[in-house]
Amino acid sequence: MAGEDLAERFLAMLAVERGAAANTLTAYRRDLESAREAIGNLAKADGPALASLGEAWSGLAASSLARKCSALRQFYGFLVDEGLRKDDPSGALPRPRTRRPLPRLLSRDEVERFLAQAETEAAGEIPAAVRLLALLELLYGSGLRASELVSLPVASVPRDAPFLHITGKGGQQRMVPVSTRARHVLSRWLSVRPGGSKFLFPSNGASGHLTRVRLFQLLRDLAVRAEIDPTRISPHVLRHAFATHLLEGGADLRVLQMLLGHADIATTQIYTHVDSARLVALVNARHPLGARGN
Repeated sequence: MAGEDLAERFLAMLAVERGAAANTLTAYRRDLESAREAIGNLAKADGPALASLGEAWSGLAASSLARKCSALRQFYGFLVDEGLRKDDPSGALPRPRTRRPLPRLLSRDEVERFLAQAETEAAGEIPAAVRLLALLELLYGSGLRASELVSLPVASVPRDAPFLHITGKGGQQRMVPVSTRARHVLSRWLSVRPGGSKFLFPSNGASGHLTRVRLFQLLRDLAVRAEIDPTRISPHVLRHAFATHLLEGGADLRVLQMLLGHADIATTQIYTHVDSARLVALVNARHPLGARGN
């Protein structure tokens, strides 16, 4: 079978078995095509051919090169798993060193100040202010991605069970808890929310719901009023604060992975960070050898 056909089978597997998002599939297809243009039929490529990609892709940023190599490693792993190749030449691929930067972090005091400002403004039940408070509660209280939050359907709002049903990246579904405080704010928002839309946060725009750009603007405007540097505020920063503060409070990393909707726990490990002193204290307090020295 031609390399192009095998590549399509590989992409189909990613879509069906791993729930890969459309953007991921597009990027992987582009990566495989780029490799094929450089070394020819990928299905027949050997180690030296793959090693030569380091020179062919020498002008790329380390992160782009890492993604291309990851796509190829997965492709050859697929060929081996399917019995289409006996050997895996991907060990010859270049291995760029990349380091994902950690998102900016807000302290608990800053988050409390941010929430307090939103609560003060929502006291008069002005719809726009109540909406902003509800958005903030779900970003920080449930750790939603901005895209997940703005496109929430009304039907996802909990009735009896304190959970939201979320459709995340790649169409993967998960349930995330909603605090009693957030449920109360959601009830306030539903009482003043305009009707006639299937979305929890409707808009007159083409999408029918609040956009991520508008959400970003609303948060930064609130930061100015809360006397917090607006350049330190974004939906992603609040999601990161949710994860970090939960981890600091003793949350299990696997549970956090589920709540954030990460397919790979390595992403969760990078996404969250705890100060080294707390980690040392945790080992000393919980590990048998550490406890013996106390």
